[in-house]
Amino acid sequence: MSTTTKPDLTSPAPAKAFPATSRRGLRGNSTFNFWLFTGPFLVGLAIFIYVPIGWSVYLSFFEARFTVTPEKFIGLDNYRHMLTNDDFVGSLGTFTVFAAFIVPTTWALSLGLALLVNRLRFMRAFFRSVFFLPTAVSYVAAALIWKMSIFSGVRFGLMNTLLGWFGIENIAWLADPNPPWYWLVIVTARLWLQSGFYMILFIAALQNIPAELYEAAAIDGAKSGWQTFRHITLPQLRATSTAVILLLLIAAYQAFDEFYNLLDKTTWGRPPLMELYFKALGENQDYGAGSAGAVILTVLILVVTLFQGKLMGFGRGEESK
Repeated sequence: MSTTTKPDLTSPAPAKAFPATSRRGLRGNSTFNFWLFTGPFLVGLAIFIYVPIGWSVYLSFFEARFTVTPEKFIGLDNYRHMLTNDDFVGSLGTFTVFAAFIVPTTWALSLGLALLVNRLRFMRAFFRSVFFLPTAVSYVAAALIWKMSIFSGVRFGLMNTLLGWFGIENIAWLADPNPPWYWLVIVTARLWLQSGFYMILFIAALQNIPAELYEAAAIDGAKSGWQTFRHITLPQLRATSTAVILLLLIAAYQAFDEFYNLLDKTTWGRPPLMELYFKALGENQDYGAGSAGAVILTVLILVVTLFQGKLMGFGRGEESK
C-alpha cells in the first residue's frame, strides 16, 4: 500500500528572495534627487543675487559712469563721496528715526491683532483673512490709493472731507514738508500693508504656547489679562518677536515703492534706496557711487540687525537665556 505525504498547510511559505539594495545606491539616489530639485534654484540664486552683489562691490572701487564695465580704479573715492553727500547721509539718519518709529508701532499693532483674533471663538478664519489680505496688495497700488483717494490734497480727498466736517481747512498732505504731514501718509500705508503678515506669525506662535502654563498660573493665583500676558505670553513670544523686529528693521531701510510713488521726485523724505536710484540712474548714471552707497547701506543694515539680535538674545540657547 502506497502512502502519500500531504503538504503541511500550517507552515509558512518560504519568503521570496529580493535583491538587496546597497546603501551606497540609496545614498546616491538621494544626492541626485537633492541636486535635481535644488540645482535650478541655486543656479538662479547665483545668477540673479550673488553675481549682481559681487559685481556691485566690484563697481564701487571704480569710476563707472554710463558703463558697468569700468577700467579706472579709484579705490575708496566712491565711498568717500557718498559719506560726504549730505542727501545720502541725511536719508540714512532720517530712516534710522523712521525705523525707530515704524518698527515698534508695527510690532505692537501686529501683536495686538494676533491676540484679538486668537481669542475669537467664531469667525476666526474670516477676521484672520481680512487682516492678512492687505499683504497681497502691491505697494504701488496702495501708494496710489493713499495719494489719490484718501490723502489727496484737494477737498475731495477722504481725510480732508472728514476734517472739513469739523471746520478744519484742507491739508496739503504730500505737497509741503513743513509740517511733514507726508510721514502720516507713509506710516499709515505701511502699517496697513505689513501688519497682517506679522500678525500671522504671532498667531502661529500664540497657538504653540502650552495651555498647561496658563493653567498652572491660574492655580498659583495669577490673574488673567495683563499679569499672564506679561509673565507668560510675552516671554514665550520672545523668539518670534526678535524675528519680527529684525524683518521690520530690514524692510524699513529697504523702503522704496511707496516713497517713490507718493513723493515723486521731491528732494525731501527720500529713503536711501531712492537716493541710490537717482544717483545710479539719474542724469550722470554714476554706477560706481551708487554701488558704494548700496554697500554702505548693506553694512548699516547688517550692523543694526546684529546689534538688535544681540540685544534681544537672538540665536542663544535656552540655557543661556
